[in-house]
Amino acid sequence: MSVQALSGADVKATPQSPPLTAEHLKLVDRVAGWNILVGVLALSIGALLGVFQGLEHARVIDIYPWLQPVIKTYYQGLTLHGALNAVVWTTFFICGFFTFAFVRSLNRPLKYPKLSVIAFFVMLAGLIIAAVPMLMNNATVLYTFYPPLMADWAFYVGLTLLVVGSWIVGYSMYFTYYAWRKENPEVRAPFIALASTITMVLWQIATLGVAAEILFLILPNAFAPVFGYTAPGLDPLLSRTLFWWFGHPLVYFWLLPAYVSWYAMLPAQTNGKMFSEPLARLVFWLFLLFSTPVGFHHQYADPGIPEIWKYIHMLFTFGVGFPSLITAFTVVASLEIGARARGGKGYLRWIGRLNWGDPSYAAQNLAMILFIFGGIGGIINASYNVNMATHNTMWVPGHFHLTVGSASTLTFFGITYWLVPKLTNRKLFTPKLALAQAWTWFFGMLFFSNAYHTLGLVFSVPRRTMLGQAPYYSEQWNLQMMESVLGLAFLTISATLYFAIMLFTWILPRKLDKPIEMPVAQPLDPKPAPKWLDTWWPWLNGAIALVILSYGPMLFQLIRDAEFWSRGIRVW
Repeated sequence: MSVQALSGADVKATPQSPPLTAEHLKLVDRVAGWNILVGVLALSIGALLGVFQGLEHARVIDIYPWLQPVIKTYYQGLTLHGALNAVVWTTFFICGFFTFAFVRSLNRPLKYPKLSVIAFFVMLAGLIIAAVPMLMNNATVLYTFYPPLMADWAFYVGLTLLVVGSWIVGYSMYFTYYAWRKENPEVRAPFIALASTITMVLWQIATLGVAAEILFLILPNAFAPVFGYTAPGLDPLLSRTLFWWFGHPLVYFWLLPAYVSWYAMLPAQTNGKMFSEPLARLVFWLFLLFSTPVGFHHQYADPGIPEIWKYIHMLFTFGVGFPSLITAFTVVASLEIGARARGGKGYLRWIGRLNWGDPSYAAQNLAMILFIFGGIGGIINASYNVNMATHNTMWVPGHFHLTVGSASTLTFFGITYWLVPKLTNRKLFTPKLALAQAWTWFFGMLFFSNAYHTLGLVFSVPRRTMLGQAPYYSEQWNLQMMESVLGLAFLTISATLYFAIMLFTWILPRKLDKPIEMPVAQPLDPKPAPKWLDTWWPWLNGAIALVILSYGPMLFQLIRDAEFWSRGIRVW
């Protein structure tokens, strides 16, 4: 199959564009592979620490004294687990996956390929710089940047470099997209390329908040002991607000790459077609509009934020649920087309004709099922009154293990089951084990998340706490704690299988019998999408305007009234 065929029916011939050579694809594949390798290594450490935390909560074993001097405290392990899984694994994987898919979808070489190489090494340098203080227990701030908790300056510098590196990946895509558009002014952009670019623009907008917090508030205080000047002080409410400008859109940075695969790749893996490519484009534009002005729903319990602003952000949060509802309909319709092409019958019996024997397909479909429960939980979190019952309880980790831990991570697992063999030119190690890995992760997350949701909703068990040592630990929690341990057992087996599959796929010299092509689903209706769904200016300007309207007045007030009386505290 030619490279042109990989791009889907929405790509017309582009003779004006430079040819996509084998040499350029080799460079792209190498950069994608580097990113995915680092992401998987980070996940392996973060996932192991997550298991220890779950065992500690259930009082199965006081694991952290056994781990000393590697891990000094439970809270150091919690920081490493959150940072490595939620930031490092996801960011590196997404940058690698998008670099690979964007070039093939656009059928054009990167405008400045060295930018992608530079981006990887900037991100890697940032990871190493941030990892040193985390491993030395000098950056135990529990993943969120909540002053007055203060980490070592290197932690903030490292994470800044990680974000800057991901920005450079985006710039590489923007320059290439702009060049392609100039060469093809009347051609609709390929869906995968367009959706990937929208996601990176969303990430660019979302990270402006945390960048402002680190550069203007946190780093001046973190550098004070190093350079010997008096720390200027911190305003915790202003810092939290800037963090949550970033904190919730981060969820969509995790989720939208999974949506790229669910919309444009997964149907092709079960003989389906994209039910509606225009609706798929609309979904990504709506995410660009509504993903950022939602942060105050994480601050319902914060004094100093007027209720009207919390209410406005609640409405936007409900709004951002709308494109996911569209996705639930259109992606299932795309899969049904494939199942019926494979002989599926009846109202529901067609589900059994989906390509469940393919571990790449099965992992992603199971991820979508888990995300149904995660999405429902998200609506509950967005509801002002109901949120008060679950705020800062174990409900919250139960929820985001269904989002980043299931919808995104399990989908990423499924993608690697075709992408890693493609990048290494080696056969996937034991597809049956890969299938078992997907199902054990599915059942593990079902048990684990259900237990934590119940602990939070019924018993109001707090999160971010070393529960196993808490004097208020209640025997009433034992049933749910044992259910969480059962889930952890499945997840441990699943994670072990996944890392073993990735390792042996990489090292065993079993060459592919035939090349693997990127799966691309053809649109059911070959007619090009409307022009307004391929035009950036109204959507991008609308997204910027909503951010200004939803944050501008409140940030002006917070900055005007800021009192920098708080001093950074190093608890550990």
